[in-house]
Amino acid sequence: MKAPELIQTERLLLRKPTAGDAEDLFRRFAGDPEVTRYLSWPTHQSVADTRAFLAWSDAQWDRWPAGPYLVLARDGRGEPLLGSTGLAFSSAASASTGYVFAKEAWGQGFATETLKAMVELASQAGVSRLEAVCHTEHAASLRVLEKCGFSREQILPGHTPFPNLSPGMRSDVFLYAFLL
Repeated sequence: MKAPELIQTERLLLRKPTAGDAEDLFRRFAGDPEVTRYLSWPTHQSVADTRAFLAWSDAQWDRWPAGPYLVLARDGRGEPLLGSTGLAFSSAASASTGYVFAKEAWGQGFATETLKAMVELASQAGVSRLEAVCHTEHAASLRVLEKCGFSREQILPGHTPFPNLSPGMRSDVFLYAFLL
């Protein structure tokens, strides 16, 4: 089953990214070191880095039932682009998810609303195990995962690189799972 390219929640619109989104993504969050601090990909240094991400996104959508989504505000006020989320498949039955939001979108419940949409999408796509990893010190993200019903399964020592936090090193993460 191919996932819809457009998903609506109460306050948000999630849509498949396009090549024309590169400058907005770079400006709003991908090029912001504070926003990308706890992410496993490096802060984009130029729009070219963001274009490379968008090419990767297209490849994910071509290969799997879904891929990355952009998260936009439905209310039409201010900057519509809030962040990004998506599903990254390791098999037809197993995927991982995550989220990133521009600073102006922090603390407004958008991550929770977005993650719930990803759980629903994973269920519709036939995923039986949805995972997320989170840096052990990223308290806000830990709360979102737990609020959305993810279970902390274990700590994975030295598992994930966080190039914006500790270049060249791997950090401890919590492995969370949602069984569908």
